[in-house]
Amino acid sequence: MDAVSASPVPEPASTAAAGAHSFRAVAFIENFSLKELARAFPDAKVSAHELCRPLSSGGELFVYPFGAVVFRDATAGEREEEMSRLRNVLPNLTAETVREDFLVREAPGARVGLVDGILLLDRLTRERAGIVALIVAQSAAMEYYERIVDRLALKTNGVVARLEARGTVPLRTGSLHRFIGEAIGTRSEVLGVLHLLDKPDAAWDDPAMDRIYGDLREEFDLTDRYQALEQKLRGVQEALELVLGVARDRRLFFLEVAIGILILFEVILAVVGRM
Repeated sequence: MDAVSASPVPEPASTAAAGAHSFRAVAFIENFSLKELARAFPDAKVSAHELCRPLSSGGELFVYPFGAVVFRDATAGEREEEMSRLRNVLPNLTAETVREDFLVREAPGARVGLVDGILLLDRLTRERAGIVALIVAQSAAMEYYERIVDRLALKTNGVVARLEARGTVPLRTGSLHRFIGEAIGTRSEVLGVLHLLDKPDAAWDDPAMDRIYGDLREEFDLTDRYQALEQKLRGVQEALELVLGVARDRRLFFLEVAIGILILFEVILAVVGRM
């Protein structure tokens, strides 16, 4: 897939004076084992849900098990260095598939909220930075899964269109079974990973952080996108169940015909044997 990116945000060196903070997310096809990555980042703080380490510029690196990496206020050199370190641990890591940028502006006394797509905060604490990083990572990962499901739905529509045009399916169903296996695997992966939309514990402890979490979910439209993914996956499942049912019925019909022919053949042999 081609990498995509939101509008570029300035480098940290140019934004620090203005109280701006850049968050840049990169999503990959693979999921990550944080325990495995912790060996390459010995100074990182690792939990069940994220790996976080400070950067020399004062920014942070966040790594999530669903295959997303987020940089806060990292220079281009730091991003390249950290990505090289990641690829040293995961040499078979694919090229990044989705990139997403987001800007936070910090102003003392400011009212927490979104203004023209920029999150305005009175102060950016470590916990608040973690919530912003998580939401941006979720959005990037969501876009990747949206692409997977869209391709799956398009392929399913092709199978259904052939059924509609011919009124049946081929007797050789190996390719159909492989596609159904692919669809089941994709559905399990998508639904298994989308638990990432659960609210982080930090958001329950601070009303301002809870408001930040809600505003960002709305800004990135995560709830509606999740529901749309569920509906598409449900539609794919129902369509494949229909196609598989038609294929099963056709094979059963030919099986019954074959059994009937064998019975008739036995009757003919019995009659001939008595003559």
